[in-house]
Amino acid sequence: MNRLLWEESVRAALNEDIGFQDITTESIVDEAHQSQAEIMAKQEGIIAGLEVAETVFRLLNPGVVFSTKVKDGDKVNPGQIIATVYGPTRTLLAGERTALNFLQHLSGIATATARAVELVRRHACRIVDTRKTTPGLRMLEKYAIRVGGGHNHRLGLYDAVLIKDNHIEAAGGITQAVAKVREHVGHMVKIEVEVESLEQVAEALETKAEVIMLDNMPPDLMAQAVKLIDGKAMTEASGGITFDNLLSVAKSGVDIISLGWLTHSAPVLDISMNIVEEGLSRLWD
Repeated sequence: MNRLLWEESVRAALNEDIGFQDITTESIVDEAHQSQAEIMAKQEGIIAGLEVAETVFRLLNPGVVFSTKVKDGDKVNPGQIIATVYGPTRTLLAGERTALNFLQHLSGIATATARAVELVRRHACRIVDTRKTTPGLRMLEKYAIRVGGGHNHRLGLYDAVLIKDNHIEAAGGITQAVAKVREHVGHMVKIEVEVESLEQVAEALETKAEVIMLDNMPPDLMAQAVKLIDGKAMTEASGGITFDNLLSVAKSGVDIISLGWLTHSAPVLDISMNIVEEGLSRLWD
């Protein structure tokens, strides 16, 4: 990951939580007190965000020693130690919640993504994310998708064209919308069109759009659309897709399945941090 894209998000999260000071910890713990803590998985899943968690502690105190026991993308089991942290106790306690928030959230996304990828592994389709991300955390959440074995859709409004229903309504139709886009963007930019019927599929094909999104179509209609498109454009399934119907969607023959809930609703992975030794004056492995 490019640290420049996400370190400010970590700084903002720390400032939000600590504010002027951690009044609880600074009232109880002496400034010179040192501790060792273990970060442990409490349920099975895929880990993502270790570098982010380390950054939380290092921004508070560059002298903190953060030692990873696994790497991003590894599967962990309940009770497994993910990392150890050594440094001033005040630093460990001040950074604990923020570090865990990032680790739990990103690992939850990676875990859900890995499950989706496994469900469709026998089919020639990719699991991708959407722009339904937490404000300020898009790059981290899209990183977690990749850790889980998924792929990224467009990063924002700037790197690809996606003509949706409201664009089509505003332009007066698919043909008009695509024509306007082709006048405006460069030849390197792909154009994707969202459709809801076979009639719209046919119109999108006439415009030679590179990608056709089949929005909220039942799998049987989706299979008809894929047959109609016949490789003339890449196909994407989107809308109303859950673990329960994911395999049926994959069987329709689409190239891409986009799942917005992977970033906006994936449950967190339960992870804890506990101080295991106090008053230490040495480093440990």
